[in-house]
Amino acid sequence: MKIVSRISIATLIVGLLALAWGYFIEPYRLVINEQDLAIEGLDPEFDGLRIALLADIHAGSHGVDHERLRKIVETLNVLDADVIAIIGDFVSNYGDRSGIKMSAEEIADGLQGLYAKDAVIAVLGNHDGWFGNVLVAGPLRTAGIQVLDNEVAFVERNGKNLRFFGMRDHLHMGSWRTFDRDMQRAVAEYEQSGGLIVLQHSPDVFSAVNAHNTFGDSFKLMLSGHTHGGQIWFPILGSPIVPSSFGQRYAAGHIRENGKHLFVTTGIGTSILPFRFLVPPEIAVLTLRAK
Repeated sequence: MKIVSRISIATLIVGLLALAWGYFIEPYRLVINEQDLAIEGLDPEFDGLRIALLADIHAGSHGVDHERLRKIVETLNVLDADVIAIIGDFVSNYGDRSGIKMSAEEIADGLQGLYAKDAVIAVLGNHDGWFGNVLVAGPLRTAGIQVLDNEVAFVERNGKNLRFFGMRDHLHMGSWRTFDRDMQRAVAEYEQSGGLIVLQHSPDVFSAVNAHNTFGDSFKLMLSGHTHGGQIWFPILGSPIVPSSFGQRYAAGHIRENGKHLFVTTGIGTSILPFRFLVPPEIAVLTLRAK
């Protein structure tokens, strides 16, 4: 019985320590996740292009106050990025506008001064849409962030284009029956030469884009967030809950399917539960390599 008691006490202590780490320590960390992505068919002009990627700021959530936003800006601005891409969920909101945890104006003020050599671009996420896309996008644009809503931004090198298509969040884009046509039409409104990188808050769209070959051979890479990497991860078991229709498949990191690439960042803030455990807040720095 003494052994059983000792094991129970030890288990309780470990559990309490893990709980304390997940609440008091990990949400306040910020790691830089640097990766090279070898992209088949990428124009050699864009070999070495650096994209600083973050998502799911959820401003006002546990560990994300105005000071934290300023720290994120300082960190991003010394990363020597060609492009900064922010993949939605700036606000913390659960359908009731009165329940927002930090105003869009304060968020924009906290993100003021972001700098990249070529572009600072963003798309909006489901929380932003629940609060109101226009209410979120306006202050961000005033702060110098180019918010893309089914629109294309360009990076140019020696007359060659790399296109960034900011896709509307899949929960707010309308009927799936017209998905391919609507997305193709949105891209076709712009110059169509050059590789295409898609920014979409949720990674779930990646499967549909691949299956339907929505963007053809020009589509190289999708950048997403939304999952928070599960926000909590246990050895062996993995993440108990991943907000994706595909479970663990698109939880985090670099995924390759049918010759196309997806990168899912684990994000910055927290949602629902104010904990992160073994999934620290991150800024992903992706260096594209022509393969």
